[in-house]
Amino acid sequence: MSETRLVVARVRGLHGLHGVVRVEVLTDQPEVRFAVGHVLHPEGGTAPLTIVEAAAVDDGPGWRLRFAEVGSRNAAESLRDAYLETVVDRATDLEPGAAYWHEVIGVEVRGLEGQVLGSVADIYRVATAEIFVVRGGSVGEFDLPLVKSIVKVFAPERGEIVVDEVVLDLAGAPVDEPKPRPPRKRPRWSRHGKGAAEGASIGAASAPAVTTPTEGSADATAAPAPEPAPGDAAD
Repeated sequence: MSETRLVVARVRGLHGLHGVVRVEVLTDQPEVRFAVGHVLHPEGGTAPLTIVEAAAVDDGPGWRLRFAEVGSRNAAESLRDAYLETVVDRATDLEPGAAYWHEVIGVEVRGLEGQVLGSVADIYRVATAEIFVVRGGSVGEFDLPLVKSIVKVFAPERGEIVVDEVVLDLAGAPVDEPKPRPPRKRPRWSRHGKGAAEGASIGAASAPAVTTPTEGSADATAAPAPEPAPGDAAD
């Protein structure tokens, strides 16, 4: 069985002269993914990057990491702008019935009577809620918050998502007219199909996966943190 990888960070800059990199966090579990001794890999590569130092940046977003295999600023330069992946074990990393974000992309969304409303084309996060962007159906593009009052069946492994379109109020949705959404970060899955998304549990920020809809509702007021600034200056 092929291994599953998750994209958990992107190298945004270098710090100091000893190979420390500053990363944009693309995981809900940085304390786990960036723990000392944990091994990351450049996206699509096999070279290990063993974490020997890790700390959240005090004066801005992101974390600073140092790897055993990277001993100098020159060596770290090759990692600039690289996405970093971790290997995960589905049996221990996912709760029963859970799926990773990339596994939900392309899944068909149907109404209670079986009508096709579109398929999941994108995923973004607002506060603690996951929002699926559904496209390709007769009602045009719409946002689907994953909450129990709306999502009645969530089974991406079977290619099945069933929603209550009455509660979702799709009757007034404009056809083929995208709805405005808050600005967001890059979708958290590999650009080249070699990695997978590090998502989050629906309605909660406790697990690196999409699980089942919660009783809560999407909070559409909060926007994600801004992109980090370009690389740090040397110490």
